Amino acid sequence: MRISRSPWLLHYDGSSCNGCDIEVLAATTPRFDVERFGIINTGNPKHADIFLCTGGVNVQNQDVVRQIYDQMPDPKVVLACGICACDGGIFKDCYNILGGTDTVIPVDVYVPGCAVRPEALIDGVIKALAILDDKRKRMKTEGYRSLTSEEYRMKRETADA
Repeated sequence: MRISRSPWLLHYDGSSCNGCDIEVLAATTPRFDVERFGIINTGNPKHADIFLCTGGVNVQNQDVVRQIYDQMPDPKVVLACGICACDGGIFKDCYNILGGTDTVIPVDVYVPGCAVRPEALIDGVIKALAILDDKRKRMKTEGYRSLTSEEYRMKRETADA
C-alpha cells in the first residue's frame, strides 16, 4: 500500500459513555503513536478522508452524522469504532438510540470493543488506509463515487422492504 499523501481523520463522538473517545486519544500518545502512519487529525469535514465515529446514533445526532459525511470529499472511508458505533452497544434498546453508525451512513471498517483497545483502533485505521487507497485508484480508473447519505438511506429502505 502506497499512500500519496497523509490521510486526514475526523473524529466524531455520538452518544456513548466516552470510553472509546479516551482510547482514541490514547492512540495518539507516544506509547501507541498512530500518527506514525502520517494521519493528521482535523475538525473540518471538507478536509477529512477518514470519518471515525464513536458512540451510537440517536435521534438528535443522526442529521449531524449525515451532514458531516456528505461534506466529506470523495473518496472517503467511515470507521465505526467501539461496539456502540458498530451496532448501538449497551444503549441499543434505549428509546432514542437508532443503532450503530451504519443506520445512517455506509461503514467501511468496524472495530468492536467496549471500550475499543488502542491496538484494535490502529489496526482498523490501517485497514481504512488500505480501503482509502483502493477507492482512490477506483476513482481514477472507474469514476468511483461514494453514496450520499440520502442514497444510502433509500438503498437500506429498499433492502428492508
